[in-house]
Amino acid sequence: MTNSSGAAYNRIVLKLSGEALAGPQGFGIDPDRAEVIARKVKQIHELGVQVAIVIGAGNLWRGAIGVKRGMEQSTADHMGMIGTVMNGLALQDALEREGVTTRVQTAVQMNAVAEPYIRLRAIRHLEKGRVVIIAGGTGNPYFTTDTAAALRAMEINADIVIKATKVNGVYSADPKKDSTATRFVALSYTEVIAGKYEVMDMTAFTLCQENNMPILVVDFWSGDDLLQAVMGNHDVGTIIRP
Repeated sequence: MTNSSGAAYNRIVLKLSGEALAGPQGFGIDPDRAEVIARKVKQIHELGVQVAIVIGAGNLWRGAIGVKRGMEQSTADHMGMIGTVMNGLALQDALEREGVTTRVQTAVQMNAVAEPYIRLRAIRHLEKGRVVIIAGGTGNPYFTTDTAAALRAMEINADIVIKATKVNGVYSADPKKDSTATRFVALSYTEVIAGKYEVMDMTAFTLCQENNMPILVVDFWSGDDLLQAVMGNHDVGTIIRP
């Protein structure tokens, strides 16, 4: 669905990994990286695109590490959910300093620092031109933030889930290891499954497939690739759809 500015989508869910906020050391929250993310989000927001962001917490906590040491999965996952709220607040600060009005909502209630996630309130914020950062995962253990992104996209009636990565789309092989690897412009859900291409975790991917929610995989860090993808330029990224 094209909006009046020429963007290919009216409402998107942008899925960011927690590592996107990490500095060169690979962990923690780097204010410089937060500013880069904020500027890229501002570019698409200024097109009139309604932007909801779901962010992970891998820069702060890896639940798998705790589980390997004997921690209960639920405890490890709840720690990760709390980490996403910290990331959300950092990104909100960066966006607000760029002049983009932003709200943080969380499925794990922390009323002193963020709004509770309420579907209709999130939609209302988007309609008013605010960026909404949806933190806290799904609010339940055993689910990834990929699944949270897919679920929220369905709930807020987004046009697409944009999976921001370090690679310009889905390739036939690992482009870093195989010079003959080619980028797919578009794939169907069944082609992704048949080719065993890594796009999202299986729960998230199946949720998108069953609800015909398109997924766009794009290199977030390469120039204005995100902007070009939102404008519908097929020279960047890979779109997965029915």
